[in-house]
Amino acid sequence: MSETLRRGLAGQLVGALRERILTGEIPSGTRINEVEVARELGVSRGPLREAIRQLVSEGLLVHVPNKGAVVFEAGVAEVEALFELRSALETAAARLAAGRRDRKDVTALRRACDRSRKLMAGGRRFAHRSSLDFHRALLDAARSPRIAEQVERVHQQITVLRSLHNVPTSHTEASMADHEELAEAIAEGRADRAAEVMARHLDRVREQMIAHMADSGDAGVVTPEQ
Repeated sequence: MSETLRRGLAGQLVGALRERILTGEIPSGTRINEVEVARELGVSRGPLREAIRQLVSEGLLVHVPNKGAVVFEAGVAEVEALFELRSALETAAARLAAGRRDRKDVTALRRACDRSRKLMAGGRRFAHRSSLDFHRALLDAARSPRIAEQVERVHQQITVLRSLHNVPTSHTEASMADHEELAEAIAEGRADRAAEVMARHLDRVREQMIAHMADSGDAGVVTPEQ
């Protein structure tokens, strides 16, 4: 296999594995069995190992000595730390987005909100993809690649942890309402309001996650050393 083909295949594997991890198909704390995954996907272990290294660099996988790659997991203390970082970054991004957005950005934000509503109306669970789409549209509007890069990593890690939870419908409704309020604050150029709504939104998501962790008994999980 040529170098170009190998790299192309590795890139495809990154996308496939990332999606399985974010949806919870490969749950938090699971060890990636290279032999089984390579057999299942019909690929050699070389490109798969490249894909695994990429996902380790993104923080979705963690390399554990004598065990290999494990899907990111965390307890309450780490979740609190993740949200502290995400809140600092995304409230800043919301404020910037309100000042830098253009018509295309506003359209993208509103379309992401509409897609979420349609999923909900169709009886589907609030998919991680619709939430990621909204937050990525907001980060695009902020025009700050450095912030976007860091938020992407933290958001993916939080999504992995949330995939284990049964999110109540009431919480989903509240999240969609937050997104819609954010979209309008950004469209109107109201920077302070956008930052305020984002902070409130992330506080509520954090509290819901921690409450679920306490109820399910996984509050003491410790993230493996990288």
